Amino acid sequence: MAAKLSVNLNAVAMLRNRRDLPWPSVTGLGRMALAAGAHGLTVHPRPDQRHIRFSDLPDIRALIDDEFPDSEFNIEGYPSEEFLRLVEENEPEQVTLVPDEPGQATSDHGWDFEAHSDFLRDVARRLKRRGMRVSLFCDPDVDEAALEAAKATGADRIELYTGPYGACHDAAEKADSELEKLAKTAERAQALGFAINAGHDLTVPNLPALARRIPALAEVSIGHALTADALEHGMAETVRRFLAALGRRL
Repeated sequence: MAAKLSVNLNAVAMLRNRRDLPWPSVTGLGRMALAAGAHGLTVHPRPDQRHIRFSDLPDIRALIDDEFPDSEFNIEGYPSEEFLRLVEENEPEQVTLVPDEPGQATSDHGWDFEAHSDFLRDVARRLKRRGMRVSLFCDPDVDEAALEAAKATGADRIELYTGPYGACHDAAEKADSELEKLAKTAERAQALGFAINAGHDLTVPNLPALARRIPALAEVSIGHALTADALEHGMAETVRRFLAALGRRL
C-alpha cells in the first residue's frame, strides 16, 4: 500500500498572515486538499504564531470531524507545556514531536534520542493516554542504539527528516547517497516495530524514488513544495499529482 499524504497548511497560513484578512483560507484550502484525496492535514503551531495560529486548530479539527471523518489531523511541535495543552484541547489523531527552538525558521534536525529518552517517554505516555498516536522527528542517518532509545519512549512512529535528500534536487548522485541513509534508518526502525513517516522538502520529482526505496513508508507530510505547486496547478490538481508520485491510483 502506498504512503498516505498529509498536507501541511503552514505555508498557506503564512501567506494569509501577510494581511489582516481571512484569505487565503486555511480551512478552505484544507477542504480542497481532502476532497481531492489527501488523507490528512498537518500543522506546526509555533509559539509566535507566525503561520498557523492557535485559533486555527479548532477550525481544522471541526472541518475533519464534520466533513472528512476518515481523515487525520497531525499536529507537529516542540512538546512545551503550552503545546501539549493545545494538543489536548484539539485532539489530533497524531502528534509529531520535533526538537525545535522557539525561534527556529523550520525543522532542520531530529531528536537526540539517547539524551532525551526520559523526557520523550513522559510526553509520549501523556499523549497516548489521550488516544493519540506519537511520532518522533528523526535524523536521516541514525544508528540502532539511538533508535532503541527512541523505542523505549513508547512512541509509535518516527518521521524521517528528508531535508538533506530534498536539497539534492540538482545533484542526482548525492540524492542517491542521502536516500540510502534514509532507507537504512527506516529498515532499522521498522525492525524495532516503528511505522515510518517522512517529511521536509519532498516534491513530485523526488517522491517516487523515496517511495520505491522505503516501501513500508506509512505517511508523508508535505507543505512548502505542495503549496508552491498549488500556485501553478491549483490545490486539487496538486494533491492528485503528489498522490500519483507516491504511487497511489487516482
